[in-house]
Amino acid sequence: MAQSYHTPVLLKETVGGLKIDPGGIYVDCTFGGGGHSKAILKQLGPRGRLLAFDQDSDAQKNLPSDSRIIFIRQNFRHLHRFLRLHQVQEVNGILADLGVSSHQFDEEQRGFSTRFNAALDMRMDQNQDITAADIVNTYDEQRLHKLFEQYGEVTNAKTLARTIVTVRRSTPLQTTGDLQNAIRNIVKGSPDKYFAKVFQALRIEVNDELGALKEMLLQVPALLKPGGRIAVITFHSLEDRLVKNFFRSGSFEEPVSNPFFNIEKTNELRVVTKKPILPAEDEVKRNPRARSAKLRIAEKRMKEGGGFQ
Repeated sequence: MAQSYHTPVLLKETVGGLKIDPGGIYVDCTFGGGGHSKAILKQLGPRGRLLAFDQDSDAQKNLPSDSRIIFIRQNFRHLHRFLRLHQVQEVNGILADLGVSSHQFDEEQRGFSTRFNAALDMRMDQNQDITAADIVNTYDEQRLHKLFEQYGEVTNAKTLARTIVTVRRSTPLQTTGDLQNAIRNIVKGSPDKYFAKVFQALRIEVNDELGALKEMLLQVPALLKPGGRIAVITFHSLEDRLVKNFFRSGSFEEPVSNPFFNIEKTNELRVVTKKPILPAEDEVKRNPRARSAKLRIAEKRMKEGGGFQ
């Protein structure tokens, strides 16, 4: 089931980039189909350990029968809390594949895909309350406008928001089909690409994906051992920008150069990948969903003389 559940992207590059210590402790923040986790386990010795996070209960079905792995059904934003719960103070490596699993896209009732007419759900954690239907039926026009502009980079986000608010006054938008029919007349460019952007924006909002990513990254420097590595696979520019900036400067903002005012900020991470690693052509042919993947790797600096070198 695991392979059909989700094909791991940039598998060799990601696991290789972590420089696995056979006796080390590793974290897979996004277990999914377990592809990356199983590759890590192959390189771990009998004393090695792997803690796998996933907020989607379906992912637990893919767990291998291996005493070295602990499954934690939680969002990775709670990384620090649950590592402490399992008496783990520091780890040798952290992996996060931020892509939505193929399983979630292919399960019609989850409402992630534009291919099916299903309930507007999009929750990765089925126990949370807010759904995509709640957002399109309750957010005011300005809030919808900003959501589609920022998270979907939709060119006519203002028109899109106004159209949704107008249509829902007479007809609640409960399914993916309802939403696509409501906005079909204002689509700019390719309908498939346009709807994909709209759905992406709603999914990010439903699951607070960028907020969770920020919270996780902020915990990384304290959790990694000196010399330990973090590898993150992103699938759109919003995620990639956050990861790139945090790895480079320990901040989520673009660094500002000012010759008259420059405070030297200590960054505990060192960028390993100056440019993101992209999937090779043959991988994209085998798995078209890998096309937009970008892998970035950083390493915690070694301590020297009371500070980080």
